[in-house]
Amino acid sequence: MANKVILVTGSNTGIGFELVHLLAHKGHIVYLSSRNESAGRDAVNKIRAERSLDVKYVQLDVTDIASVKAAEATIRKAEGCLNVLVNNAGTGEIGRPQGATDIDIAVIRAAFEPNFFGLVQATTTFLPLLRSSSTLDAPSVILNVSTDMASNSLMAGPHGFLHNLVAYNTSKAAMNSYTIALAHELKEEGIKVNCATPGFTSTALNGFKEGAKTAEQGAEMLMKWAILGKDDKTGLFVNDAGEFPW
Repeated sequence: MANKVILVTGSNTGIGFELVHLLAHKGHIVYLSSRNESAGRDAVNKIRAERSLDVKYVQLDVTDIASVKAAEATIRKAEGCLNVLVNNAGTGEIGRPQGATDIDIAVIRAAFEPNFFGLVQATTTFLPLLRSSSTLDAPSVILNVSTDMASNSLMAGPHGFLHNLVAYNTSKAAMNSYTIALAHELKEEGIKVNCATPGFTSTALNGFKEGAKTAEQGAEMLMKWAILGKDDKTGLFVNDAGEFPW
């Protein structure tokens, strides 16, 4: 497939950073983004110095509409197109109590701002550019990065776990619901919309837990769903094994 112009939100560290590296290694034009410009440029320089790959940078805070619009304008001016949007930016609020019976509403709002509202804001802002870049043979792609705990089917059953992460889990479940609606609306246009869970991966989000995938392993799973063709599926929740229960 021809090289794509790709934006990965929240990609100065962790899985997002590794995904930028993997996609750039394949020859794609990849934009690394971050809220903090200094941290983002440091990440770009690290990829260039350590991996000899040329990636681009755009400042992007998905919770700030002015920042989102400025990022869209930057990419539109520089590239004239956007083929893939990977909505990776988010927070877990893991260090704050999230039990269902006593959670502080402020914690839920803190998780929903980037994980849901910011994701919707970024998607709708970049959608005109994605639409104008999409063709029948080379459809644009939107990939939303989810989590196992966003599966209501899984969490309601005997194998559910980490029910005490209410803010994180519900914000990601809401994102999944949005993904379904978005995929249905864009299906006739040929744009592919999916969400994917990389599984238990050691990142700053969970305090770099041991016994998990590396960030690069998590990114490898996501990369498969970032570059899709006209015959690939849309409207799915996926993991390493394929389709995952909603």
